[in-house]
Amino acid sequence: MSLYDVLEERGFIEAATHEDELRELFAKEKVTGYIGFDPTADSFHVGSLVPIMALAHMQRQGHRPIALVGGGTGLVGDPSGKTEMRKILTRETVEKNAEGLKAQLSRFLDFSAGAVMENNAEWLCGLNYIEFLRDYGRHFSVNRMVKAESYRARLESEEGLSFIEFNYMCLQAYDFLHLYKHPEYGCKLQMGGADQWGNIVAGVDLVRRDCGGQAYGLTFPLITTASGAKMGKTAQGAVWLDPARTSPYEYYQYWVNTHDDDVARFLALFTFLPMEEVRAVKRLSGADLNAAKAVLAYETTAQAHGEKEARAAWDAAGRMFGARALPDGLLASSKIPRVGAEGEDQAVPATELKRADIPGELVSVLDLCVISGIFPSKSEARRKIGQGGLYLDGERVASSDEKIPVESLSGKGRLFRSGKKHHHRVVVN
Repeated sequence: MSLYDVLEERGFIEAATHEDELRELFAKEKVTGYIGFDPTADSFHVGSLVPIMALAHMQRQGHRPIALVGGGTGLVGDPSGKTEMRKILTRETVEKNAEGLKAQLSRFLDFSAGAVMENNAEWLCGLNYIEFLRDYGRHFSVNRMVKAESYRARLESEEGLSFIEFNYMCLQAYDFLHLYKHPEYGCKLQMGGADQWGNIVAGVDLVRRDCGGQAYGLTFPLITTASGAKMGKTAQGAVWLDPARTSPYEYYQYWVNTHDDDVARFLALFTFLPMEEVRAVKRLSGADLNAAKAVLAYETTAQAHGEKEARAAWDAAGRMFGARALPDGLLASSKIPRVGAEGEDQAVPATELKRADIPGELVSVLDLCVISGIFPSKSEARRKIGQGGLYLDGERVASSDEKIPVESLSGKGRLFRSGKKHHHRVVVN
């Protein structure tokens, strides 16, 4: 199978500029392709996994992926998908964020075996404005630009479209031209989310107009859950790949709570398991489908955080909710453990407090929840307790006035649960 066939089979492709030619290109030569990443944070979140996985598939199929950090375009701000102007970043912030992004990308891409990471600040920040307008600006039609979805939506918004943002399409198109023309890259393909279609087509067109070259574009669909929610968004906020923001255990729990209708689709998109095994999941239900969710959670956690963290999260979840019994042959290529394991709940988020900081022999559950970060405030803790949504070692906390012995928090501590999914161990030593 060519890379195009792989991406199409697994659900990555929304649109392509030259579908037949692109299929043929992947089949006959080693292709260099790139995806741009906005350096607005030093960590990716789950919503960025589709483009990251696409680059990983590209490398696995023998092609060369380029992850392009928008250090230059980040100083301008992409209006795509935004109803207001993005915050303009400093170069120092962009460089710091880029380091964090590369560390996470290295979990998916092998930079020692052909994968490349570049920062477009290297060529954009030194451009002469007059020369850029004369040499490249003449190739852009304002009439065509304002028809692009990313611009049209902003033009119709209350804030409107700023002139600096209007330049974004030109700069992204120039990125493609730069990577195409320079022989050390020889890049013929740009990929991105569906909201980048206008920008990608502008780059393909600029390559043709400037040097008569043939470049290609491919976009991914916007991934939403079966409920219609945006991928990676929860009531608690974004699900990050940074373990300091979203612990490996919480990351695992996000995936294991996938809606039934999404399991097979997410296995295709977010794991490398063979499609013949993934397709079989569509026929499952009940306990077998729940076991498939455990495989999804294990594989995605192992990819983002490593096998050790994935195993720890799987073990901890098994002790709390019961180990998932995996039917023989289910997703057999997965490295998920096929039996339960014993040990400490090291993957469950925990807070360790000092005994000297807690006066007296008793401590109120209310204070403990705020001090340990289970709830942001006492009012939020009272509300949750009043709704019957807080549990201590499996028992519902009946009153916000409840107190417990400080001594009971020593050793392994005690386990709090907020709602059905969020666990937190509190230890006092």
